[in-house]
Amino acid sequence: MKISENMEKSVVPVAGSQNEDFNFAVGQQFPDVKTFRRTIKEAAIAQHFELKIIKSDLIRYFARCAKEDCPWRIRAVKLPDSPTFTIRSIEGTHTCGKDAQLGHHQASVDWIVNLIEERLRDNVNYKPKDILQDIQKQYGITIPYKQAWRAKERGLAAIYGSSEEGYGLLPAYCEQIKQSNPGSVAQVFTTGLDHRFQRLFVSFNASIHGFLNGCLPIISIGGFELKSKYLGTLMSVTSFDADGGLFPVAFGIVDVESDENWMWFLSEFHKLLEGSTERMPQLTILTDGRKNIADAVKRKFSTAHHGVCVRHLAESIGKEFKNTRLTHLLWKAAYSITTGGFRERMAEIEEVCVDAARWIEQFPPSQWALVYFEGSRFGHLSSNIDEFNRWILDAWELPIIQVIERIHNKLMAEFDERREKSMAWTMILAPSADKLFSEAAHCAGVYQVLRSDDVEFEVLSVDHSNIVNIGTRSCSCRNWQLHGIPCSHAIAALLSCRKNVYEYTEKHFTVTNYREAYSHVLHPIPDKSEWNKMNEGATEDETRIVRPPKFRRPPGRPEKKRNCLEESNREKHTVHCSRCNQTGHYKRTCKAEIVQRIEL
Repeated sequence: MKISENMEKSVVPVAGSQNEDFNFAVGQQFPDVKTFRRTIKEAAIAQHFELKIIKSDLIRYFARCAKEDCPWRIRAVKLPDSPTFTIRSIEGTHTCGKDAQLGHHQASVDWIVNLIEERLRDNVNYKPKDILQDIQKQYGITIPYKQAWRAKERGLAAIYGSSEEGYGLLPAYCEQIKQSNPGSVAQVFTTGLDHRFQRLFVSFNASIHGFLNGCLPIISIGGFELKSKYLGTLMSVTSFDADGGLFPVAFGIVDVESDENWMWFLSEFHKLLEGSTERMPQLTILTDGRKNIADAVKRKFSTAHHGVCVRHLAESIGKEFKNTRLTHLLWKAAYSITTGGFRERMAEIEEVCVDAARWIEQFPPSQWALVYFEGSRFGHLSSNIDEFNRWILDAWELPIIQVIERIHNKLMAEFDERREKSMAWTMILAPSADKLFSEAAHCAGVYQVLRSDDVEFEVLSVDHSNIVNIGTRSCSCRNWQLHGIPCSHAIAALLSCRKNVYEYTEKHFTVTNYREAYSHVLHPIPDKSEWNKMNEGATEDETRIVRPPKFRRPPGRPEKKRNCLEESNREKHTVHCSRCNQTGHYKRTCKAEIVQRIEL
């Protein structure tokens, strides 16, 4: 604030704030009372003195320093016929000590909200501990963690609306999804007479079409815990496009993760696929190995091949046994293409740690090792659920409507970008598949091919030979079967009999399939202000108000989960009562009647 030199002034020197100059002078003006109150509060906080407000209303403000022996006073009033506030008098100078302190009465939750609002707009994941550090650095005061936590929650509600409002808008929002993107599925399920939120299922028509017509027949299933006021879990189904990219198919949000909710989610996804039975592929389903998901997969997709994400196994064994070599050996075992090679890798794991080898036994090799897996993984040993979850990391603390909007907006952007990018491709296979194909073709040029019959060939290299059968599309090196793209031996055999090599490549990897996956457009959802006009004539079910679930996040910092494994294995101490000589309690809690002997 600038002060004219001819004004009589009492200067309040700056101690904590690096952004403002809190020098006040008689006659200084402010646009309104709210601005003045905010400024005087900022000055008090920055200078580490407490304000004692004597009078504060819409036309006058009178305060002094809270220290009894400090003479500093300030008085401001509203100008006639104007909202402007002006300082009428400033008396004395501060004689109180203004050292940094643990807290400040003026550092209220509302003040913190005003301070962090812009930062929250840029970064939803602005953590309470970061708020504490920034306020300490800028103003030199320390505020309670819970106060920063409340300020963040209130700030998010001011920017994005309350969580309660988000649940209330769900039926109307689902209706907007179906109207703007015909053929999409968007349903909200409630429980109880008071219509409390229980479940939500969403799948856009463009995603359904793209998965059934252009993606690999592989899906990943997983869950992600949300951090909003009422918590909840995001459940999702994703696939891979022809270039190996993430392709979200469907997602749901439930009030709490449970066996029942997983069964419901996969049942809804199964119904989604039943509508296109003529294009229903033989699925391979990848999960993180959790029992509740695996059980639901077996019940709802009994004919699908169930695999466990190798990245999840590798990360889990690394955390469990704190050994990076185990992680490396597990990956090598998973990629082994012979049973002998797999057994060698497992023997190495046992040499490093016997407990780790036993830990792995809970996951059958048929679910994670390539050599034993019966279905087609097309080279994908790991799911891509984590990649999808990263889409909403900047929204996992926001109301449920914002979570859906982030997914929808990201889908629109990705579909448009990939559709446009693929139009410039001139090759037959998508880039990642074309690269594998080109590398294999380069190696095939030095091989010698011996033909056995119309379909079987022996391909000789410098140090080994491989048997190729173009009828069954297999090679003894197993790379053709595992990836769906002819290996170098297969390419050599196919070229020797003048076959079109691309005809022996899985169609899932073609540019045509890639373009088909993104051929349908995702349309934007109208702004909330337009909903009332568009929802005229909607049914009662579509306009009902959904209340938030009963489960909600407790306030404050979450308690740390302690590892009680060692305690559970430790032999329990037996307590003994010195009063009655019994076990199970102490003397202080003893309730036994003691019979006293009286000697005559």
